[in-house]
Amino acid sequence: MARSRPTQLKRQRERALTEKRNQKAARRIENKARRENTRRDVGDEDPDIAGIQPGPQPPAWDETGLTND
Repeated sequence: MARSRPTQLKRQRERALTEKRNQKAARRIENKARRENTRRDVGDEDPDIAGIQPGPQPPAWDETGLTND
């Protein structure tokens, strides 16, 4: 009767799981550091919406089809 060596297979699976967990933890740390580097202070204004005032905005073009630049 042949034995299937379950302990060695189990160890191999456990090593793979441990390695995957370590890689995932490293990715989390790397992503957290990257987010902290790109983080803006509370007082900084978002450049995408800089200069926009609340309320109705002037039209982007007039009746002739030209922009209001």
